[in-house]
Amino acid sequence: MTDERALIAETCDRLFAEQLDETVFAAAETGIFPQRLWDAITDNGLDRILMPDDRDGSGLGWEDAHVVLLAAGRHAAPVPLAEAIAAGWLLCRAGVEIPDGILSLGTPMVGGGIEVPWGRHAAHAVVADADGARCISLEGAEIMHDRNIGREPRDSVAGVDIPAVADDSVWAAGALTRACQMVGAAAATLDLCVDYANARVQFGRPIGRFQAIQQQLAVMASEVAADGVAARDACRAVDAGGDIHLAAASAKIRSGEAAGKAANIAHQVHGAIGFTYEYRLSHLTRRLWAWRSEFGAESEWAGWLGAQVIARGADRLWPDLTDRA
Repeated sequence: MTDERALIAETCDRLFAEQLDETVFAAAETGIFPQRLWDAITDNGLDRILMPDDRDGSGLGWEDAHVVLLAAGRHAAPVPLAEAIAAGWLLCRAGVEIPDGILSLGTPMVGGGIEVPWGRHAAHAVVADADGARCISLEGAEIMHDRNIGREPRDSVAGVDIPAVADDSVWAAGALTRACQMVGAAAATLDLCVDYANARVQFGRPIGRFQAIQQQLAVMASEVAADGVAARDACRAVDAGGDIHLAAASAKIRSGEAAGKAANIAHQVHGAIGFTYEYRLSHLTRRLWAWRSEFGAESEWAGWLGAQVIARGADRLWPDLTDRA
């Protein structure tokens, strides 16, 4: 990690640690937006990290955004930071003016309309079109409130016409940000498990000394490590001019698999306490389960990736793999 990214990581961890506590989480999960936290995020420019300097952004890349998203996932930050980062990047790439207010992403829903994470709090939603992306104002829109299993707003907006496009970069950008968030949440889950296994005494010794627990934690650690490498390399590939769809596919597939295994092992290690609302594990695993399915589950992205490989032909498989090593 570069010195600049280490500084970004330190800033994010300090900001989230200062702004997030049990009261903020409890209020957010009842629908109260943590405005103080969001103001601290925007004051530090974290939501505009992928926007160029001439757009009042930080002028940084996806590898830098990856650091921010890791921290947001690790702290289970109940704000639309991932959506705002992806939305800003999409609008800048499409040459669209950045509007004021909170930005989110809009994806088509079966039967019409779009789903907008944090839609009730967002001023605009970025959706896919033939030019890559366009911005829709949500002022006065008909917004129906809903939420995911992590109790984050997942609202639907009616009466919005979205053209069918083959290149849905909104879907891909959302998937890549979710993959990075899952890396952070899975890493925090692992830390909780290690601390708990070393502190919880059963039959006269910490449960972390039992071989069965050690084996499960080793599996979990390997999943978190592989997950982290996949997400970081995907961000690096996009910074190098690579296809964001391919990058998102590899990252979302790997992070989805890791999220499922990490959450399962975490609750096996913790037992009943892991499901209590007051214990931090539930904030993390509920989001891992939710984020795993958002912007395409790993099965959807695996199907897309397989179709791309088939279309390119067997002769291109090995060169494609080695070119991206």
